[in-house]
This record gives sequence, structure tokens and C-alpha cells, in this order.
Amino acid sequence: MNKEQLVEEVAKSSGFSKKNAEKAVTHVLDSIFEALKQGKEVQLVGFGKFDVRSREARMGRSRKTGEKVELPAGKVPVFTAGITLKKALN
Repeated sequence: MNKEQLVEEVAKSSGFSKKNAEKAVTHVLDSIFEALKQGKEVQLVGFGKFDVRSREARMGRSRKTGEKVELPAGKVPVFTAGITLKKALN
């Protein structure tokens, strides 16, 4: 499901217009992005938790040439599914 399809589902299930549903989805995603950029954790009970983790610098390989390249340290987003979501999928 892409963002446009998600907006359509939100509009159908909530009774919002498509325009209002798009605003709502965009604002929710923007709020999650901003919290993660600030290093905060976002926990949606029953769904899951978004967090940011630091990744150390490491050696990798170029896919094209196969030669070793140094990958810089950085931060990566992490999602951990909640128990309710896991149960719903099984």
C-alpha cells in the first residue's frame, strides 16, 4: 500500500473527504518524522514503535566493482511491531 492508497482507505473508513484524509495522513507522518529527527521514540500502542539507532562506521563492498569501501557512521530508523500487530498477522 502506498501513501495515496492509505489516504483513500482513511477517507473511506473515517468519512473524511479525500482532501482532509490526505492532510491527516500527511500531518501524522510529518509528526513522526520530526520526533525521530529530534531523537525521540514514537510508540503507537498496539501498532508498534519507531526509534532511531546509531550505526557505527564499517567496511562494505561496492556492488558494481566489488572493491571495499568505508561506510560512514550514521543514524537509521527502526520499527518494532507491537504485540497486537504481530497477533493480527498470525
